[in-house]
Amino acid sequence: MAHEVKGAAGRICVSIARQDMGSAIQAARKVQALADVIEIRLDSLTAPAIAPLLQAIDVPLLFTNRPAWEGGLYNGPEEQRLALLMQAVQCKAPYVDIELRSGQPAVERLCKTARENGTHVIISWHDFNRTPDQSELADILASQHDSGAQIGKIVTMAHDFRDVLRVLQLQEEAHSKEFPLIAFCMGRAGMISRLATLELGGFMTYAAPDAGEATAPGQLAVADLLNCFRTFRHAD
Repeated sequence: MAHEVKGAAGRICVSIARQDMGSAIQAARKVQALADVIEIRLDSLTAPAIAPLLQAIDVPLLFTNRPAWEGGLYNGPEEQRLALLMQAVQCKAPYVDIELRSGQPAVERLCKTARENGTHVIISWHDFNRTPDQSELADILASQHDSGAQIGKIVTMAHDFRDVLRVLQLQEEAHSKEFPLIAFCMGRAGMISRLATLELGGFMTYAAPDAGEATAPGQLAVADLLNCFRTFRHAD
């Protein structure tokens, strides 16, 4: 059963990107005690299968099949990429991620089936090169809100503190829309936003299982991220 979204506390998602199923399951089991959600990067798997992962891992799973045109590893036909996400929904996975750039028809089909199966859809948008201006970011958020998905995700590359502030400020607009939002920045300048986003009402932040296994620039190992949270939250 998918977790209830509205009003839920911020989550830590550990992203697993391995080539074979056995290795992905092993990595997920190793960190599941530290994670609220585990993301399985289907685009990293050479022979992905949904049901065995759901059966083997106790933590709620998020399935992502990121295409090369949005920073992922999937280079095959779009129909097959989307079909794997649809399979995850039909298997009642707690979460799936679909890119806003996948197009409205594909997003609407996935969201319709997700509502029938109790899956929460994350509608995502990434820019690995820059952070757009405030107007463009607001337009992206508005499109996500209107897409039919339950959760938005906007992640950009930060080059300085001004980029970080623009992205984190999106939480105010998302809150006014009652739309759960994942929003933070990549890169060295954006690392602080991976922590700050949850303190500012963000739905979820992402971490790597270990140092050296980051799936995006600036992603911290989950143990390090948790240590940062403990230090921050227990400071007087």
